[in-house]
Amino acid sequence: MKVIKGFIIAFSMYSRIPMPQFEWKEEDMRYVMCFFPWVGAVIGLIFYGWYILCRRLSVGSMCFALISAAIPVIVTGGFHVDGYMDTMDAFSSYQCRERKLEILKDSHIGAFAAIMLAAYYLIYVAAFTELHDKKAVLVVAVSFFISRCFSGISVVTFKSAKNDGLLYTFASGSHKMIVRCSLYIQLLAAFMLSLYISIPYGIIMVAAQVLSFVYYRVRCYKEFGGITGDTAGFFVTVCEAAVTAAVAVTEMLL
Repeated sequence: MKVIKGFIIAFSMYSRIPMPQFEWKEEDMRYVMCFFPWVGAVIGLIFYGWYILCRRLSVGSMCFALISAAIPVIVTGGFHVDGYMDTMDAFSSYQCRERKLEILKDSHIGAFAAIMLAAYYLIYVAAFTELHDKKAVLVVAVSFFISRCFSGISVVTFKSAKNDGLLYTFASGSHKMIVRCSLYIQLLAAFMLSLYISIPYGIIMVAAQVLSFVYYRVRCYKEFGGITGDTAGFFVTVCEAAVTAAVAVTEMLL
């Protein structure tokens, strides 16, 4: 029953997909992160379905790209994009660590958040316009699952920058050994699937994921002394764009 509740909480928390409602208890949080990647699986399936529809209806590349970029936002309700904007505001403030953590909690949108969000989506949409190969699209679809595996691993592995907040609640309430094992197994399986689809695209996608993960860890430890719920959203958002851009460039070069 706790496993089922963990699945429901994961989708209730990290997506806008309707789920049964019940009172969340501390013991229900133990396995939530095990199911976080499956929100990415839903995004990947919808994205691939949209690609197939576009091919059959001869939809233009710009329409395909704009809707593709919107799919993660529609499914998640912009949960991760909000974290990206807060993090970019904090990064761009050049203040002390304590002040940066305060900026992360500030609900107001700063100029740097708006500027970096515009830059992000220009790059993201541009990358989608260059995706045409079916195998490249499939690998990008799988990447939505993998990015959330990495994000979940960071939650139960990396140091928390604060002793409160949503990320700290999930990290402290998780059965860390089981969650880690589950996420590593899912991550390995998804890696194998991406390589089965296409070795070149799979390798580039894995490289982009790993580099994004390393960058995330180094930057957050340097700036904040650890990670927060907002920075976790920042990682997922950046990772998705990095993978899409890397696979798009690879397709152009092959």
